This record gives sequence, C-alpha cells and structure tokens, in this order.
Amino acid sequence: MSEAPFAMEGSAGVVAMLHGTERALEILRATFGHKAFRGAQGEIVAHVAGGGDALVLMPTGGGKSLCYQVPALLREGTAIVVSPLIALMQDQVGALAQLGVGAAFLNSTLDAATARDTERALESGSLDLLYVAPERLTTPRCLDLLSRSKIALFAIDEAHCVSQWGHDFRPEYLQLSILHERFPAVPRIALTATADPQTRSEIRRRLGLDEARVFVSSFDRPNIRYAIVDKQEARAQLLRFIRDEHADDAGIVYCLSRRKVDETAAWLSGQGFAALPYHAGMDARSRAEHQARFQREEGIVIVATIAFGMGIDKPDVRFVAHLDLPKSIEGYYQETGRAGRDGEPADAWMAYGLADVVQQRRLIEQSEASDEFKRVSSAKLDALLGLCESAGCRRVRLLDYFGEASAPCGNCDNCLDPPQTWDATEAARKALSAIYRSGQRFGAVHLIDVLRGRDNERVLRWDHHKLSVFGIGADLDENAWRGVFRQLVAMGLARVDHEAHGALRLTEASRAVLKGEQPVAMRRAVERKRAATRRSSPAGGDLPAPDADLLARLKAWRLTQAREQAVPAYVILHDSTLAEIARRRPADLDTLAGIGGIGERKLERYGASIVALVLERG
Repeated sequence: MSEAPFAMEGSAGVVAMLHGTERALEILRATFGHKAFRGAQGEIVAHVAGGGDALVLMPTGGGKSLCYQVPALLREGTAIVVSPLIALMQDQVGALAQLGVGAAFLNSTLDAATARDTERALESGSLDLLYVAPERLTTPRCLDLLSRSKIALFAIDEAHCVSQWGHDFRPEYLQLSILHERFPAVPRIALTATADPQTRSEIRRRLGLDEARVFVSSFDRPNIRYAIVDKQEARAQLLRFIRDEHADDAGIVYCLSRRKVDETAAWLSGQGFAALPYHAGMDARSRAEHQARFQREEGIVIVATIAFGMGIDKPDVRFVAHLDLPKSIEGYYQETGRAGRDGEPADAWMAYGLADVVQQRRLIEQSEASDEFKRVSSAKLDALLGLCESAGCRRVRLLDYFGEASAPCGNCDNCLDPPQTWDATEAARKALSAIYRSGQRFGAVHLIDVLRGRDNERVLRWDHHKLSVFGIGADLDENAWRGVFRQLVAMGLARVDHEAHGALRLTEASRAVLKGEQPVAMRRAVERKRAATRRSSPAGGDLPAPDADLLARLKAWRLTQAREQAVPAYVILHDSTLAEIARRRPADLDTLAGIGGIGERKLERYGASIVALVLERG
C-alpha cells in the first residue's frame, strides 16, 4: 500500500499534491489500464485521498468506483466499502483480484473460518479494500474490528438508500452516521447515481456529510434511447421491440408483480428467448443461479421485479424494458441506467397505460406509510406521469427533474418521431361529463362503453344507456378514449378513487374545462413506428470481416477464461477492449499495453495469449 501523499500544508503541500496527482495517474494506468480520468474523477480522487469528505452524484457507467478505489490505493490502510448487495460485492472483489488489488468482502456467504481469515487480513493491513454490508458494519463486533485496524477511508455506495423518500430505502443505512462519530479523522465518500435535490439533502444530513464537498456530474446518459409507448397489447409490443432490435442481446424486463414475472419469462422462453425470472419469492439458490447466468452468459434476458438490479455491474446490457410503470422518476432512471454501462448504444423502452396509474395510486393509498410519505410518493408519481405524457424531449424532462438544464437530445422517441397533438377540449368535456353523469362511481372501461354507445349488460344494468352522454363519443375509437382518460388523470383533471375500486372522480381543476373556460391539448394515442431497426451494433459490430473473425476468437478465448475462473466474462476484459485489440492487432506486448483496459496485471496474465491469438492466421 502507498502512503498518503496529500496530507501536508504550505509549499510542501503543493509539491505533495502534484506528486499525489502523478501517483494517482500512475495507479490509474498501471492498475486499471486507463490513460486519464474522466470528468471530475481526478478532482474527486485528489479531494478524498487528501482526507476530504465527498458526496458524489455520477450516472451509472460514469466511473464511480474509481473515485474510491484509486484513493484506497493512495492512502495508508484499508478502504471500507459499504455495499448493499452480496452479488455486487462478489463481482467487485473478483474484478479487483484480476487487477492485482488486495480486496475481500465480509458477508453472510462466508463460513466462520473464511470470515476470521478476512478479519485477520484487515487487522494485519494486507487488504486494500474490504466490502461490508451496512447491517454487518454497524454491529459492535465489526466496529471493534475496525477500531483495531488502520482505515484509509469509508466509501458508502448506493447512498440514496439512506433516503426514506427514495425508491431503494434501506433502514440499516440510517445507522451509518456512526462512522463519523467513531472515526472522525477517516474521510468518507458517499456515492449514488440517483438523487434529486431533496434526496441529496437527506443523504448529507443523515450521513453527517453537511461539510462534505458535493460533486455533481451530468445525469445524462446520451447512449440510451428513451421510448414510452401507449400500452395496448403489452406482450406483443415487447416481443416486437426485442425481435426487431435486440434479438441476441442481454436485457432486463421489469414487471411489478412476481406472478407477472414468472408468466412473462415463461412466455418469452416460449418465443425462443433465453429468458429467466428473478424475484424475492424464488428460493435463494434459484435467484443466485439466474443472476450468475445473466452476468456470465451472453444474450440472457432477465424478467424481474425491482428486487433485481441495484449494483448490477454487467456493462453490455443492451436494453431495459418496463411492462409496468415504476414508482418514480428516480426508480425509472435507476432501472434504465442498467443499460449501456459500456457507453455503447442501448434502449430504455416502456409500455404505459391508465391501469398502471390506477395500480400505483392504489399501492400508495393502501400502504401503511405516513400521510407525508404518501403525499411525497404521489408527487413523485405525478412527475413520472408528466414524463410519460410529455410531447417534448424525454431527456429534457428527465434531466430537468434532477435540476439539470438540457436541449432536445435527438435520441428519444419524441425527438425521432414527434408525437401528434390535437385539440382535445371537446373530448375532455365529454369524458368529464361522463364521469359526472354516471355518479363518479365507474372506471375508464365502463365510461368508454357509455361514450361509444355500447349497450352491453353492464351499461344496461345501470341504465347508463339513458344518460345524455350515451353514444356522444362514437367518433373516437377505444384506443383514443383510453388516451383521453389517461391524460385527464395525468393532467390532474380527474383522479382515481381506490376506495371505490378505481372509479374516476372529478377534481376542482376540471370545473374550468367543463365550463368551456380552459382548452385542453393532448398527445394523440397512436403507436408510432420506431425510428430505426437495430440502430447500432455492439462494440466491434462495424469491424471488417477479418477483424470481426479475430474479435469472435478473442471472445471465445475470454469465455474459456471466465468459465475456468468462475467470473463474468467482462471481468476478464470488456467488449470495447477486445474490439480495440481486433482493430489495432497488437503484435507485441508493448503495443498491447497501450490499449485501454489493459493494466500491468492483465498484461502479465493474459498478454502472451492475446498476442498469440492476434498473430494466429496473420
């Protein structure tokens, strides 16, 4: 381990800072195989290595891990990384082992003997990083262990879990303020990819980071194309999306319920896809097996509840699809952010309908949470509905939620195929009148039947064929009316009453529309054509035939290595690194060393084999 180069004052401190910057860059190159820091990484590393506290907000795939891993190698002692997921710990430690970094984890998967060995390694100072779950870290035993050890820094990953208003709240994170109390001289860095201004404030307050320096990178993920479609036949829509654009790709499909996860995974399997379910109702062994296959094999589609995903490190997820509406923009951003971590083109696709809104409202109202929590949850859902119903750039709306101004992106469905809008004032008045005339006791399906003049059993039973609104909406089809009612709810002109089994009721805001005092413009409810089929290939997809053949052989070699070592393939080398090798065809180790992602340890371990593959067949 290296000594801390930043802890000096005056002119000597300037010299030390420069030396520290050089050392940081050398570690970045020699250990991680990168030539330069990206964005604010270098500044964050210098600040934390110098003993400063930090809150880092950086998008998924932006390189958050380096912000604590490099300082861990610069400072004396062991960096303690608070991580909420066992699978993430194992992947991180496995990846660091490939780089020659002394890393380990303490969690419930270890037997007693292995845990004791890890504890002794920490006390002896032979570890660079130790990953610990928050519930274990705050036990008296673990805190005493840390007190007997030399600690370089504390890194609190997925820091948004401390927020009670967030989508991934974990009560055990609330106890992490004890780190500042017990170890006031040890720098702390909290990191997250998802935090609106309210959540940022709560992270700082609950973790005792009020004096910490805040680093906020852009939340934009320009490689992700966002698309939200009106839900009609959701499975058929999903199938078209995957078949047309991601037939052989790894992806994640999110569903709200366990039953829907199981049914959708089985259905996709029946359509010829390697689809696996994942949810908390499965036994631990099956969950672990499915996650391992997703991490280590290519082309696997995981169908999951939100129990799956946080901390997923797989870089080549090409799409994330939602068959149900998430709870908030934070949840949507976090989940879609699992696509395209490698910077290559990826898709975030969602099918959304009024039933989703009804379902989410019901979950909020029927929860045992406080009234304040319900109010905040409803506001977050309203913000998400605004994103879904927006006729403008999705990315502009998304980034604005996180306080970031931007221009239209040209890479979302609304930019690539601008939606039609129409004067829906008259249709809105008809729909609102139907809600009122029927006694505000019925949902959209029944109201559409009334408006379209369908004299079915339910309409006749309630004598709604005698209402003045019966048949006045025959000029619009059922799909158009679904869009009208959905947008009325999103606009706050109608609300869902869950105590009345999802009945629609008027709001005070509807009065002006009914009186003809307020016009209403809406998005036209049509399923737009996708802007392109399979718009881009994964890394290396543009290679000429000889180089593509070399890339295929490199991937086969990597898969063999991964299976022998029981690690995900990307832990050996990323796709982008293999593609660059195929392009440049390094004929010796010195040339290979100049390719991004090839550090000293990987050059030593794999260099000869890679060069031999390059030279094979010319």
